Amino acid sequence: MGIVNRLKAIGPGALVAAAFVGPGTVTTASVIGAEYAYLLLWTIAFSIIATMVLQEMSARLGLVSREGLGEALRNESSNLLVKVVTVALVVGAIGLGTAAFQTGNIVGGAAGLSTITGVSENVWGPLIGIAAGSLLWSGNYKLIERVFVGLVTVMGLAFIVNAIMVRPDIGAISGGLVPTVPEGSAYLIAGLIGTTVVGYNLFLHASTVQERWDGPSDLAECRTDTIAMVVLGGIITTSIVVTAAAVFPEGSGIENIGEMADQLEPAFGGYALTFFAIGLFAAGFTSAMSAPLAGAYATAGALGWERDLTSTRFRAIWVTILGVGTVFSALDYSPLEVILFAQAMNGILLPILAIFLIYAMNNESLLGEYTNSTLQNVLGGLVTLVVVVIGLQTLFDAITGLLGI
Repeated sequence: MGIVNRLKAIGPGALVAAAFVGPGTVTTASVIGAEYAYLLLWTIAFSIIATMVLQEMSARLGLVSREGLGEALRNESSNLLVKVVTVALVVGAIGLGTAAFQTGNIVGGAAGLSTITGVSENVWGPLIGIAAGSLLWSGNYKLIERVFVGLVTVMGLAFIVNAIMVRPDIGAISGGLVPTVPEGSAYLIAGLIGTTVVGYNLFLHASTVQERWDGPSDLAECRTDTIAMVVLGGIITTSIVVTAAAVFPEGSGIENIGEMADQLEPAFGGYALTFFAIGLFAAGFTSAMSAPLAGAYATAGALGWERDLTSTRFRAIWVTILGVGTVFSALDYSPLEVILFAQAMNGILLPILAIFLIYAMNNESLLGEYTNSTLQNVLGGLVTLVVVVIGLQTLFDAITGLLGI
């Protein structure tokens, strides 16, 4: 099949890109650009390569075995204790985690709309929750996928046009691709990698490829989709860093995307702020749909429930996740302790998922001729080492945050 036809098959990868380019990534990328200008662009390049390696494996696992990652985790071990611990980790980190992060997704999308319309975020938040819930409740995967593809395209255009409008330093951008770790930047590097290489995306991808394609014969299309959409996500993140680097003096300390919006408001007659707000809305809204969906696929798979968009149990999971985020967004409340707990659980789970994924991808009885090559195992191993370090750092930060240290 030609490349044009492959590009027409873009789908599940858009959900993956939407999931990792959410308001959290927008905030982290803005902070990095303001504080370190273009120096940490190499971090995005690494994150995208790492994401492509793991997401390709996850997609191949789902496409060939017709199992979700949750089912694979259950079925690969006959040890009851291992199964119980695994299910507890998945439900805790993915189920509870997506519910905790959902507030930020909805508030981020609402902030974008509030900037454009002047209407309060507390009004837009519940409306975004209702709109996301209506689309998911339809149970129509093709419709959901098209919405994601459309909004990721809008998000990409908004942030990329913004980056072009602020006239960045092209030479400095090139220099930023050379790895360097400025003093005090380690936590931001870990944060950006941690918001890009996302554990729940592995569950989301392994399941959604089965909704779109029939089997191994579609692997070429699936890989095109994965690579194209993950790269687009990386370009979007890069555009946000570049925009912040261009409009803030290097060394500026910002704490939230509100400060980014303030800096952009006078630029180009307000158009820069408008494009940023549109991108922020698209990032928030798509994440507000992808997080509940990922949580439902992961939890249902781990518990051995049916992974059907129209099943009662599946709907109950994502409705709960979406409902928690919607209520907290309306109350203007951020469940910090729950978020810190979820970060700690995710810090533990991601390295486990990466190790298990590589193990599963070498199981010939599960994948036959589609097991990992030597190169894929080497790349997967390197990525796993990094996520172990990031996981330990995230766990340490979460524990110190909970203890108030």
